[in-house]
Amino acid sequence: MLVSLHVKNLALIQETEIFFGRGLNILTGETGAGKSVILGSVALALGAKADRDMIRTGADYALIELTFEVTDEVAAALGRMEVFAEDHLVVLQRRIMPGRSLCRINGEAVSAKTLREMAGMLIDIHGQRDTQTLLQTRRHLEILDDYAGPGLQEKKDAMRLLWQSRNAILRDISENEMDAATRKRELALAQYEWEEIQAAHLVEGEDEQLEKDFCRMSNSRRIAESLDLAHRLTGYESADGAGESIGRALRELSGVLAYDENLEEFYSQLNEVDGLLNDFNRSVSEYLTGLEFEDETFQTVQDRLNYINRLKEKYGGTIEKILQYADEKEAEIDRLSNQDAWLAERRKALEETSQRLRALAKEVSELRHRAAASFSKEMKNALSDLNFLQVDFSVSLTEKETVGADGLDDAVFLISTNPGEALKPLAAIASGGELSRIMLALKTITAKQEAVETFIFDEIDAGISGKTAWKVSGKLGLLGKTHQVICITHLPQIAAMADTHFCIEKNAVGDTTVTTIRQLGYEESLQELARLSGAAAISESVLANAREMKELAEKNK
Repeated sequence: MLVSLHVKNLALIQETEIFFGRGLNILTGETGAGKSVILGSVALALGAKADRDMIRTGADYALIELTFEVTDEVAAALGRMEVFAEDHLVVLQRRIMPGRSLCRINGEAVSAKTLREMAGMLIDIHGQRDTQTLLQTRRHLEILDDYAGPGLQEKKDAMRLLWQSRNAILRDISENEMDAATRKRELALAQYEWEEIQAAHLVEGEDEQLEKDFCRMSNSRRIAESLDLAHRLTGYESADGAGESIGRALRELSGVLAYDENLEEFYSQLNEVDGLLNDFNRSVSEYLTGLEFEDETFQTVQDRLNYINRLKEKYGGTIEKILQYADEKEAEIDRLSNQDAWLAERRKALEETSQRLRALAKEVSELRHRAAASFSKEMKNALSDLNFLQVDFSVSLTEKETVGADGLDDAVFLISTNPGEALKPLAAIASGGELSRIMLALKTITAKQEAVETFIFDEIDAGISGKTAWKVSGKLGLLGKTHQVICITHLPQIAAMADTHFCIEKNAVGDTTVTTIRQLGYEESLQELARLSGAAAISESVLANAREMKELAEKNK
């Protein structure tokens, strides 16, 4: 659930923090007070597109921070995304600055894309635009499949893999059906490339060793000059060599060892240095001898390296990729040499895959038809509870000629909201107020399949009033028993159902305008219900009516 929302320097909000409760959280306020800004800030924190104009005038940045308390299931899912919820808490923070924004999850910097990926696990936001998606028939099949549950989803995943396999086979056949002349040219090219690679007798890692040898040989003169100088400076041949100097020092020490036993340690250490220096000097001498090479050897290394590099340019950036390309050419040669048999095999595979795909699509279709019957019944009951006079609801499933990624079915939601009306597509008859109720009915029956704990509704009361508003209020209260619900409303009937009631206000502070939000106590909530009722003045009778609405809502919870 959403524990808190902290907003700073966003639009008219200077700084505010809201602690949401469980159940139904209601937000009310005058038109233009900033209610949508509050919920818009939640969307921003979850990765929605940010605009520099959102930053409060005079501020350098805007900050939104959400704190969620998550279940074990959600915590495990987040863990798979490498987001770890310590003590089951997840803190999302977004700082919006001119030209860029910074996103953090539990203090770790992430991208806005990661926030958006997490959003579906944490919260479900519905506004007027989301309600309009109900009019898009392509969404109806998705809604039905979500309702059907994981059993159908598993079969859909398997079906999608088969569909992708079938398409890959079709591409193979299409790309390799060719006439004799084309096949002959393709075969000749593949054989030439394969033979060129085979003739090179490449060994993995060979190029790296050649690079080292080429570098050493190319710089052999400089290496020899440096080593020769090091050999002389550390040797024993000249009077100023380090070896000769250490030898003299050892002889001097040996002459006085008899006078002080403590000198043995100095002599031993210097003697060890002399031995190491002698070994070093001998090794340098041997290396200098091995540094000599014939010009033909250098030319061989250079030619081999150039040859391998040309193959890299043609067939891949590494020897491993070149050898992999050769394997692909060998398979291509086999395919082209036996084109008729290969095509026959691929067509057989296509037929088998298509049969398996259609059979699985039939199974998916059967599950959808069963789910559609149950879904239609539940939707009809839920809509009846939302004050439709006489409602009928059905899901029309029609079979397509060919199997697609989603199977054989097209789905359309059909509805009749008045007595005597035939069932028609949802998009053909539903008004704005009806769509809001249909969306609410949908959420109440699919909530049990949703992993998210928090629902946000903006403008769920669009186009409704009176008795219908009470029905919507009751549904929101019912949903609030199993989920956290946050709802903006203008209707007192819905606000009366609140478990936690917030009031959003816009006030002039000095020469600026500031939006604030505060939680209302019982008496303050009654005052707000009275204001929402539209009375010219808040009299005792208006307050009594507000109290009655509150008591009625409590009885209906």
